[in-house]
Amino acid sequence: MSFYIGREASKLWKRICAEAAIEINLLAENWKYILGGLIFQYIHGLSARGVHYFHRPGPTLQDVGFFLLPELGRDRGYISETLFTTIFLSFVLWTFHPFIVKSKKIYTVLIWCRVLAFLVACQILRIITFYSTQLPGPNYHCREGSKLARLPRPDSILEVLLINFPRGVLYGCGDLIFSSHMIFSLVFVRTYHKYGTRRFVKYCAWLGVVIQSLLIIASRKHYTVDVIVAWYTVNLVVFFVDKKLPEIPERSNGAGALLPLSKDNKSREENHKLLNGNSGDSADWRPRTQINGKIMEDGNVVHVEAVINGA
Repeated sequence: MSFYIGREASKLWKRICAEAAIEINLLAENWKYILGGLIFQYIHGLSARGVHYFHRPGPTLQDVGFFLLPELGRDRGYISETLFTTIFLSFVLWTFHPFIVKSKKIYTVLIWCRVLAFLVACQILRIITFYSTQLPGPNYHCREGSKLARLPRPDSILEVLLINFPRGVLYGCGDLIFSSHMIFSLVFVRTYHKYGTRRFVKYCAWLGVVIQSLLIIASRKHYTVDVIVAWYTVNLVVFFVDKKLPEIPERSNGAGALLPLSKDNKSREENHKLLNGNSGDSADWRPRTQINGKIMEDGNVVHVEAVINGA
């Protein structure tokens, strides 16, 4: 039993190393896109923090969703955040599955290049909309009487740049149209819908986003319009941006082309086997064709005796 575990652990480690070599090469080619997308996440957070200084609490606006959905209350607001965290972490873990499993369809670096492109495009539109018009926040800490509803004038530019993370992100006000939670969730689910392989998981993911939409409204974190605008804006943005981006090559066809060059052909064959899910001897991986009773194997001829009984 211990021998089997050690052998499988060795295979897993080799698979991780082989995949890491490919992803490092891809990261070396695409690091500017990854870095740019991550920097813009900070810019988005800084913009949300900045609009809080302009927020003025007022009466909660009339909202159809508030009439139809019962209010969760301050003590049960965590339900919405729990579902969002589950969707977020599940997607992040899925993007790194090529390092572990044999059957794989995506490259981790390339999938995150696409995801960050979708997020940046949506967040640019979001920043424009919530700076255009500041609505009184419906969340409990944004209502009249709350100490967090208004931010005092900052003492220095450093106070603004630090955005008081994570408290400043969790207790922000004024960044309403449209929902940032919905941006992340819809981008993640749409990406998995296109590149994922489990149909049941896809159905569960879409159901989870619908439930989250209702929970966001029920917890009074956003108005209904913030959620509705997110649904059609994010889907349209992803649809059009996706058409402009180069398609991710299929692992079944493109794995060999992205393998790092190796002086040792045997090592290259082992990388192929680990990445494509083959675990037998290297001879089992080589292609064979049969011609006139002979099996051609990498240019070598192996004679096969044909025994015909009852002829």
